[in-house]
Formats: sequence, structure tokens, C-alpha cells
Amino acid sequence: MKKIFLIILIFNLNFSYLYSNNKIYEKIDLFGEVLEKIKKDYVDDVDESNMMDSAINGVLQSLDPYSAYMSPNLFKEMQTDTRGEFGGLGIEIGMESGVVKVISPIDDTPAEKAGIKAGDYIVKIADEQVQGKSLMEAVKLMRGPVGTAIKLTIRRKGEKKPLEFNITRKIIEVKSVNSEILGKSKNLGYIRLKSFNENSDKQFLEIIKTYEKNTKIEGYILDLRNNPGGLLTQAINITDFFLDDGEIVSTKGRRASETRKFFARRGDEIKGKPIIVLINNGSASASEIFAGALKDHKRAIILGVNSYGKGSVQSIIPLRNGGGMRLTISKYYLPSGNSISEVGVTPDIVVEETGDNFKIKTKNDNQLNYAIELFNS
Repeated sequence: MKKIFLIILIFNLNFSYLYSNNKIYEKIDLFGEVLEKIKKDYVDDVDESNMMDSAINGVLQSLDPYSAYMSPNLFKEMQTDTRGEFGGLGIEIGMESGVVKVISPIDDTPAEKAGIKAGDYIVKIADEQVQGKSLMEAVKLMRGPVGTAIKLTIRRKGEKKPLEFNITRKIIEVKSVNSEILGKSKNLGYIRLKSFNENSDKQFLEIIKTYEKNTKIEGYILDLRNNPGGLLTQAINITDFFLDDGEIVSTKGRRASETRKFFARRGDEIKGKPIIVLINNGSASASEIFAGALKDHKRAIILGVNSYGKGSVQSIIPLRNGGGMRLTISKYYLPSGNSISEVGVTPDIVVEETGDNFKIKTKNDNQLNYAIELFNS
């Protein structure tokens, strides 16, 4: 009886596997049929290579906003992103429902100076519709020779009509950390972290050690607004500066190697002094790990508005044709067990940007002014 049951079970498993595979092959056959119909009957000539690239990219973008295909040319161009210096406008972008969305403008870049804001939707690049293009194609359109201008057409929440910006391309130098002593009594250490680059932790720690030698420093304002993220290792290292122990972040993926937990080592570099962390909807990824971990451990007050909600890890995978793909391989989880994805980090104190002249780290920066007042009250 046991043998009969085992044979039936194996048969059922094999049948399910074959049935599943047959369904996939049926879809592949259908795809081939559609291609043939296009070649024969479509009104205009089509570039079959571009059409296949779009089909592959469509498969990846159906997974999530961050997975994408890169043709050999695009893949080669994207390598420049990791060198810390590149030509362009100075914005971090992502996809949302097939539309290119600004995650954040980078400080002191042409895009930021022109007035591009986190949450803007790019609908046209140089009068070319963006809808239907891949993220990588949009990036390629925005890049060009240094000194040349390009027009971006933007849709912004609260604005009835599209906004147009003429922006001149330049070499983008990403400087991740700067600092200043603030407060009426010069008692606050202000550190602005613009991205989590390769050496951000060393720069950050050097500033802290310098400030800690100043006996007047009573607390810190850590500004992560419009910080699009960066390296996971840097987020972990910098968060660890302010925690004595406990979990910082965990990642969970399909493979065992992508499922990990990261913990703080003993030693708070500022010895428990109070911290206010500033965030906005341009704070993404590694920024959200940092802010979320300090919030969960009740180590800092989070002030501003809800962060972006990018809680996933992408891997760049080279392909045989010389191209590559960006594929989401795991997700971030905060010490509380909550996922950042599509949710973000909610501030303890909500302070919206106010006024048409709002700009980070100026006299019109009401969020920073609020943080300073909290310390002085």
C-alpha cells in the first residue's frame, strides 16, 4: 500500500512539474506568435533588437520598480555611476507605475539648484515622452556632454500644470559628508550626510571625534534629507557609532546567503548624548536603515516627513551578451521586524517644509530651525 501511495505521489509531483513547464512553453510560443504578427502586419518597420530588449525589460520591471535590464551599451555606461564622479544633472531616480520619479536631488548639483524636488515625476526629457521607457533609458537621455543644456518637464504634487526646467549638465562630484557647529550657545553638532559612499564612515567618525573634543557639544542633529542611500556596509558602520548593542538591520532573500542579521558592537561614540535625525521623502534605502534603527532603539528623535520607502537590495548581474540586469535579491527589515518597502520610516515629530523659499540648511529651513529650538527649549 505504501509503495502504491509513493508511486501516486511521485506521479502527481511529476505531472505538476510538467504541467507548470508546459504552461511556460505555451506562453513562450504565444510570445513567438505575437512577434511574427508584428513583423508581418505592423504598420511601420520595427527594430527587432530594440523590441526584444523592451520585452526583457518589461519582464524585470513587472517584478518591482528597481529591477531592470541593461543593454550592452547601457551596462557599460552605468559603470560610471560607481566612480564617484560623472556627467549629468545630479538626481537619483526610480520607477513608479511606469513613470520616472525623482527619489532625491543631490546637494549643490544643477538639478538641486534648478529647483527639482524629491517626489517630482519626470514626464518629458528634451521634449521626448518618458512614459514607456526604462529607467536606464531615462538616465541615458539625461546624460550628455558637460556644459550642454537639457529641458525636463515635471509633474509635481499640488501643481496643476507641468513645470519646465532648463538644466545645464556638469561633472557631478559626490561629497558625502559636511558639518557645522550650530545653536545659540554653539552647543550642537550638525552633520549632513548626503549619501553612503565608500568612505562616508571614516569622514563621519573623524567629525564626531573632533566634536567630542569640544566640551560644549551637548547634542547632535544628523541631517539625512534628500539622501538617496548607498552602500549597506556604510549604513551599518555609521549606525553602529551611536549604539551600544542590539540589531541594526536584517536582510531576507530567497538564498540563504542573502538572509543575514547585522548587530552593533559595544561603544557609543558620543556617549549617549541626544540626537535628532532629519528625514524627508528623499531619504531612501541606507538612510532609512540608519533612521529606522535609531528610532527602534529609541536612540534618536526622528523629525521631518515620511521617508521614501525603498527597502530592497539590488544586485547587478552581468549577462552573456555583454549587458546586465539589476535584480532585487533581498529586502531590509528594521530591528522591530518591520519592512521599509513602500512604507518608509515615520518621523516621531512631523514637520512639513513650509514656504516657497524653503531650502535645506538656509534661514528658511523650518525643519532644521525646529530641531535647534527643541534642543534649546
